[in-house]
Amino acid sequence: MKPIKICVAGADGRMGSVLIQEAAKKDTVEVVGAVTSEDSPNRGKKLGDLGLKPEEVSLLGSSRLTEAVEPADVYVTFTTPQAELTNIPIVVKMKKKVVLGTTGFTPEEIKYLTDLMADKVPAVVSTNFSIGINLLCRMLELMKTLPKQYDFTVIETHHKGKVDAPSGTAVTIASLLQRIRGYGKIVYGRTGKSKRMNDELEVLSARAGGIPGIHEVIVAGENEMIRIEHTAFSRKVFADGALLAIEWISRLGKPGVYSMGDVLSEVWG
Repeated sequence: MKPIKICVAGADGRMGSVLIQEAAKKDTVEVVGAVTSEDSPNRGKKLGDLGLKPEEVSLLGSSRLTEAVEPADVYVTFTTPQAELTNIPIVVKMKKKVVLGTTGFTPEEIKYLTDLMADKVPAVVSTNFSIGINLLCRMLELMKTLPKQYDFTVIETHHKGKVDAPSGTAVTIASLLQRIRGYGKIVYGRTGKSKRMNDELEVLSARAGGIPGIHEVIVAGENEMIRIEHTAFSRKVFADGALLAIEWISRLGKPGVYSMGDVLSEVWG
């Protein structure tokens, strides 16, 4: 069986470089393209210059996106919203399958991209490729029947270099809780006199050190509390999930936008 050929955008970033490292360990996936920003100091270098394999693959600037994507079956991206609002339409026009892991989009932006891909290419869109986070979301679904008096709070902690807050995963969890619990308002942090109201969902963010990612959900009643926490020890957990998504999407021929839950449905049944 021939390996799935992939092009990685954000190849010299925190997540992209780990994905390439993990892909090199598999015989089912082959990196054939790598994209970075035009102002990256690594533009024009080989992956081998960064200690990555395949050593001969060049890091091309985003202006040469078509060249990087052309030999690939799947376009995988961990970049910025600004980059993907430009890149995804090009990739879709090339009829390449997409695994979109970029976060920080506005609701309008992600709707634009998902609408664009929906009837043209198979795509997996996820704010978090961790199996554990997706299991956490399934656990929260079970809590929709809890009495209305129970409060839910989402707390996310990441490395100090993460630019979007709250994290894409926290936004996904918050959207899920709004859907199943009917919250009308989200409060992002509190200052001064700020009593919690019944229709409020709290989402809190912290940035420190090199933490890959911690997501915690507190579910509290008057006399008891449930705390669910997911901690990523390494970005490898996200890379492993993304590779699972790549292998899954490679088998699909029908256009459509899918979630990591769809990918994992084969595992969970």
